[in-house]
Amino acid sequence: MSEAPIAAGSGGGGPAERTRAVLARMGAPEALAQPLVAALGPGAPTELTADPWRLLELPHVTLEQADYCARRALGDATASPDDPRRGRAVVARLLHRASREGHTAIEERRLARAMRSMGIASPEPAMTAALDGGEVMAFEVVPDDDPFGEGGEVAEMPDPERFYGLARVGLAEQDLGEGLARLSGTSEPLMDSATAAETVEATAERLGVEVAPETAAALVTVALRGVCVLPHGAGARGAGVVARVLACAADIAAGSEVGVALAAPTAQSAAGLNAQLAALGTGAATAEVVPLGRLLECRGPGVFGRGTERPIEAGLVIVTDAMALDVEHAAALVEACADATHLVLLADPAEAPSAGPGQVVADLVASGTVAVAQLPAGAEPDPLAELAARVAVGELGEVSAPGREVVAIPAGSGGEAAHRALQLITDSIPRALGVPAEETQIVAATRGGEAGADALNAACKARFNAGPGAHNGVDPGDRVLLAADGPGYTAGDIGYLREVGDGGLAVELPDGTSAPVADPAHLRPGWAVTVAAAHGGHWPAVIAVFGPETRGSRPQVYTAATRALRHLSIVHAAGPALAQAVRETPSISRHTRLVPILREG
Repeated sequence: MSEAPIAAGSGGGGPAERTRAVLARMGAPEALAQPLVAALGPGAPTELTADPWRLLELPHVTLEQADYCARRALGDATASPDDPRRGRAVVARLLHRASREGHTAIEERRLARAMRSMGIASPEPAMTAALDGGEVMAFEVVPDDDPFGEGGEVAEMPDPERFYGLARVGLAEQDLGEGLARLSGTSEPLMDSATAAETVEATAERLGVEVAPETAAALVTVALRGVCVLPHGAGARGAGVVARVLACAADIAAGSEVGVALAAPTAQSAAGLNAQLAALGTGAATAEVVPLGRLLECRGPGVFGRGTERPIEAGLVIVTDAMALDVEHAAALVEACADATHLVLLADPAEAPSAGPGQVVADLVASGTVAVAQLPAGAEPDPLAELAARVAVGELGEVSAPGREVVAIPAGSGGEAAHRALQLITDSIPRALGVPAEETQIVAATRGGEAGADALNAACKARFNAGPGAHNGVDPGDRVLLAADGPGYTAGDIGYLREVGDGGLAVELPDGTSAPVADPAHLRPGWAVTVAAAHGGHWPAVIAVFGPETRGSRPQVYTAATRALRHLSIVHAAGPALAQAVRETPSISRHTRLVPILREG
């Protein structure tokens, strides 16, 4: 492996000053000092001296660069490819990458193959070193094989398979499975099926709306079962099906005197549902939909005010847009539900899985351990719902859109696609459709590339709010994406950065609340977001951008398309590859353990 020195830089004081000295001795840029202190704590210089491969705690540092620094610090004879410290760092790097790709655990043989490809001839000692470090955990899963052998005789129990994962993710998935089993095992019916059906009928009559038989049956299931998944299609939200479910469920909770809590993944999604509930009439506004982070009283990444000691004060908890739930947020939600609480997840299973690790809704349905009740589509699908329905079965083609609800705009290159997207948000959509730029969201298939979210954000910032990007690349007045949880906000929230008080910063969220920025590192430009970051959000107009480098999938295209409430512009330079991806890549594969955990529970 060739040596790869990296340019030097500068840093701050305190532990960072000592870290800079260590970095200088190993030929690493001194500018890494502050990020390393943030990642490793004040003991960073000591830890880095003892183990130069701790550099890999920073995701932008490559293994080749870390190896170069280790040879400078330890000598060529000591810094061997099979050094346990190197192995531990490689295991952690591979599992962090897997987590970013949505996996919660990797099977041992698959992990060993990846390690050998990175020059570790003997993976076992490296895995042991990783386990000893505490960041990584191993889990055993018994394969779900046919319990009967040939001739119908009971087969021998298969040997368990060994999986490795980041400890925080693996423990969250374990806690989630055990918590769901707890809710299922402790719940009692909120009311009998006849009373539940009568309550739904009375709610519909009071509001002057129709409730389809499938919706009524699903609500009876909600009243009877402790954990329910209510799958629905793309048209259910726009047609008011979701809002009617929430209104009827609130009446079921009121009739049972247990209280109800309604939540959506983001402030933007919650605000939209509250508007729909208000449109049903004052009788429907018996409960407010709140962002999930606010329901759980989020205080920072992984820290919530609600939990076992202080559970949510409701016997019926409903979360919409639940495909956005990753295992860590889902585990926090379940932990905050007291024994006997009924938990309901509304989700569109055709969407891509969550931005974070896991595939919670898909695994719940696949496990067969919870109630599943399908909700109907709207009676008359509009062009947006018709397009989504076609994508869901693998077709990407034109739909009749007399009101210009759907427009496809081909482009010859990524640069042209970006130009078209900027033209749409600044001029065409506001002028032709009356939807202002503030209500239009660009959703890109990728971050990189000429038509990726990063390039589109740079173009939008120059057009809407030119400035130095003083706060992690953004300035007051910019539309921002909150990339991590913090007090008053949740990862995935999108709003506008404002100055408050004595030079302080806050994000103005779509529901009218203002969230102080706990950490400027949580801020990202939000004029354009990736499909993963758009989960849980819905906007009047959406510009979905697919560059020539797009290697998409059916769920990705479907999710981008279903963010739009009134208008969707599809700008693509992917040519026939986009339709091919929709046709030939029907799912996004993730390795998770939730199904066996649920079945074992």
